[in-house]
Amino acid sequence: MAFTRPTGKHRRPSRAVRVGANVAGIATLTAAGAVAGVAGPAFASDGAPHTEDTGLTQAIVIGDDTADRVDAQAETQRSAADEATARLQAETAAKKQAADAKRHADEAKRKADAERAAKERAARDEERKRLNTFVMPIEGSYVSTGYKASSSLWSSGSHTGVDFHAETGTSVHAVGAGTIVEAGWGGAYGNNVVIQMSDGTFTQYGHLSSIDVSVGQAVTPGQQIGLSGATGNVTGPHLHFEARTTAQYGSDIDPVAYLRAHGVDL
Repeated sequence: MAFTRPTGKHRRPSRAVRVGANVAGIATLTAAGAVAGVAGPAFASDGAPHTEDTGLTQAIVIGDDTADRVDAQAETQRSAADEATARLQAETAAKKQAADAKRHADEAKRKADAERAAKERAARDEERKRLNTFVMPIEGSYVSTGYKASSSLWSSGSHTGVDFHAETGTSVHAVGAGTIVEAGWGGAYGNNVVIQMSDGTFTQYGHLSSIDVSVGQAVTPGQQIGLSGATGNVTGPHLHFEARTTAQYGSDIDPVAYLRAHGVDL
């Protein structure tokens, strides 16, 4: 449907009217998401964008320089986005690597701690076993006079211990772990040592030629406490060995049975 002006004469719209119409047309197309272009001069001589009046709407023509700048800006934005993505990926990888390293370090520490604890337990068990071990007072010796043997040589009329064969100067050992409660002259026993054992019993070593320990000293199984001899009431060098329930004379028990009960084979 056509409109005519009251004068009856068709005239070209003024510039203000054309511009307004063109702007309205562009706004309408933009709101609809359309990109319009019509034939006309493609580029201005100065490379700047300009408009072409199509009679229907206004087409925006972009010069080469402007298009290049837009492409460059878009490429810069893409590069920045790529760099940000790469940086984020690198940070994520670094955090994962650090977490993995920490986990491996923690696992290695736990393993080392467990191995150390196991070694410490084994060492304690070995030490406990060693301290609970009993040995002969004189290595490779034998009983030359038995327990409760009768003779006028002893004041009680019988032997309160056993005699182990030994020449003077033979190493005498503590039969087990304990603490020295007596070390010195013992009358008829000559130079003697008495040990309170870890199980509460007592052992005595008599007729020593020398003493290597002192009262209050802790000793371990097999530790040398002196050298055998012939001091005190003796007829020749040997070691007199007693086992007792107390430190006092008269509380003696069978030394051979005592040693055997503690695992000594004799």
